[in-house]
Amino acid sequence: MKTKALRADILLLGVSAIWGFAFVAQIKGMEHLGPFLFNACRFALGFISLLPVYFLLENISGKKVSGHKTQYDSQLLLKWGPLTGVVLFLASSFQQVGLLYTTAGNSGFITGFYIILVPILGIWFGHSTRPATWLGGAIALAGLYFLTVQDGLNFNKGDVLTLGSALMYAIQILLIGWLSRHVHPLRLSLIQFFMTALCSMMVALYLEPISLDAILKSAGPLLFAGVLSTGVAFTIQIIAQRDAASSHAAIIMSLEAVFAVLGGWLLLDEQLGLRGFSGCGLMMTGMLLSQLRRSKD
Repeated sequence: MKTKALRADILLLGVSAIWGFAFVAQIKGMEHLGPFLFNACRFALGFISLLPVYFLLENISGKKVSGHKTQYDSQLLLKWGPLTGVVLFLASSFQQVGLLYTTAGNSGFITGFYIILVPILGIWFGHSTRPATWLGGAIALAGLYFLTVQDGLNFNKGDVLTLGSALMYAIQILLIGWLSRHVHPLRLSLIQFFMTALCSMMVALYLEPISLDAILKSAGPLLFAGVLSTGVAFTIQIIAQRDAASSHAAIIMSLEAVFAVLGGWLLLDEQLGLRGFSGCGLMMTGMLLSQLRRSKD
């Protein structure tokens, strides 16, 4: 059990790293594409990149995926799988539109509220959360504030939209935590990506100009965000959450903010400063504290 928990933690840490370093790619992609068209292309690429992996694993191992042998509930997948895609669409859309009216620092901090929202919503669904997880989440949230908010937090309509994004991400994490234990992980990923891409494209067709030239100009960022940040990272999230509590997973995945700042510091020569280093340290401390007494879970 400890080995599975450690593997899940390492996988989730990898997810947070991919999402963090993908921040630059997402910013670059927005230079030519609207937010809904970017998301449509991104999740479509995630769907396409995962298809050959799915068929390869199906041919090789049948029911055995990532070391698990189980009977998957296809009816549960068909009933709830599309909902995960709709929730992910809402989460990514609220965040992207919110950025039109708020700062990146405010957006990063408010999105990180899913650290606290996940265990709160988990109580509503009958989940129990250890005191160490609450303490670790609170410390990580404080670190996120130091890391992302520079000139104070003043709420506007963009912040309200971003708070909606944090709520949707919290619901998505809880849904994945539940479904990943009962359904085929790669099929869940495929359904989630397809629904998110479909919803994004429907809105893009109505609100944004569709230009093949703009898509080609954003090919690099789209490939990174689509294949790695979407196809790889979201699928790893599903596999890892089979062996990790949703509230614990939320703390680890929130470290994407740390990797985003470190990526800017290492790759873009952005200044981090004492405040940024302090925020990173607090978030790492929160993650480690959330591990206390975990062996007894």
